[in-house]
Formats: sequence, C-alpha cells, structure tokens
Amino acid sequence: MAFNVTSKILEDGTAEITLVGELDGSVANDFKAAVEKVALEKPKKVVLMVKDLEYMSSAGLRVLVFTKQKMGSDVDIYVIAAQDAVRDTIEMTGFQHSVIIQDEYNAI
Repeated sequence: MAFNVTSKILEDGTAEITLVGELDGSVANDFKAAVEKVALEKPKKVVLMVKDLEYMSSAGLRVLVFTKQKMGSDVDIYVIAAQDAVRDTIEMTGFQHSVIIQDEYNAI
C-alpha cells in the first residue's frame, strides 16, 4: 500500500497528522515535512492518527523521535489506534514512554 500523510491544525491548537500505508525510508521525509509544517504553528499537542498505518520502519521511528524533539518536552504526542506491527516497533525501543498510545483519542 502506498504511503500517504495529511496534516491539519484544529481550532484548539492541536496538530493532527494522519499516516496511511507503509512508512519506510523511501517516504520518511514526507512524514518529516508534515511535522515541520505543523511545528510552525506551535501546536499544544500532536495527535498521530495511525489506524491505517500498516508498517513503520526504523526510519519512520526516527521521524517520530524527531517529532518529539522538534515539538519540545511540553507538547504531548498521541499515537492513536496503532496496529500491532507499528506498536511493536515503538515498544521495541522503549519510545512508548515518550508518547501517549491510545486506541481512541482521549485528550489527557
């Protein structure tokens, strides 16, 4: 499945990024560009909608780490509805301690 990323800033200042398909090294820069675009708006939190993300390589994980660094420690990052393969990639590195993983988005 081809990779697709879309982003928007919601009225409450939340950045919502939707990832679909397979996130590997060949498309990781597309994800990074979306992060850089929403970072300009100084969001209060970042919500990654990944229900339809089937795979995330280490390159995709590096962009997720970049997202946390770019937004700063005071901006929460939510990973919503991650499939097992994506969740496993995040948990293998211990990065689940740096993001909020939820089945459905519930702002904390």
